[in-house]
Amino acid sequence: MTLSISAIIITKNEEASIKACLESISWVDEIIVVDSGSTDNTVKLSKSYGAKVYIRNWNGFGIQKNRALKLATKKWILSIDADERVSEDLRDYILSLKDTNNYAYSIKRKSNYCGTWLNYGGWGSDYVVRLFRKSAAKFSNELVHEAVITKDPIKKIHYHLLHFTYHNYEEVIKKINIYSSASASILYSKKIKSSLFKTLLHSLWAFLKTYVIQCGFLDGKAGLLLAISNSQYTYYKYLKLSFLYQNKKHQKF
Repeated sequence: MTLSISAIIITKNEEASIKACLESISWVDEIIVVDSGSTDNTVKLSKSYGAKVYIRNWNGFGIQKNRALKLATKKWILSIDADERVSEDLRDYILSLKDTNNYAYSIKRKSNYCGTWLNYGGWGSDYVVRLFRKSAAKFSNELVHEAVITKDPIKKIHYHLLHFTYHNYEEVIKKINIYSSASASILYSKKIKSSLFKTLLHSLWAFLKTYVIQCGFLDGKAGLLLAISNSQYTYYKYLKLSFLYQNKKHQKF
């Protein structure tokens, strides 16, 4: 018996990406889309592909994905982002699986950065848990960088989930701002502190890790730009964390 699968997606203004994503998962038994107030054609396009669309207020990535998880009705869950695509090889492998095991599956993800496929810098072949039994897993309630928490053993799938991270550099800057703010809030809630020295040190380490240790330089120009953007994200994350503590001090007076 093959897997009975609900694909779950969370969206907001994903008109440019959602069509290709939905086409790549047209073979699943059910598609659940939880939208947080799109003002473009995301909802209309999702419904045109047969997706069940629900509108929910935004409370962070983890909470939103858990909402989608609860709405799914099938035994197995395929979690996918709007900027991702299931490759044909991955589709065929998932369709060949039998519903006789209790594994969660970590899928190999290949990322495209502003039109270039990356092979290094930590983005060439990371593995992400995306296929799992609904009854045996949930998402962490993080604002950003949520993770699947499962009691099942994890097995790797070596076929690709294709990730189109950024289409242009304006998107890079926009997402650096959004994600650095969310990450700073998470660190603040955990009472982690920052300083100018720590900010500079962390951002330098992010660059060296991406470009040198993880061999980002082998991806040429794209690898350098990725290392710079990772460094910028880290810099603003810790800088914003410092400002959160400064604002707290001012509120006391």
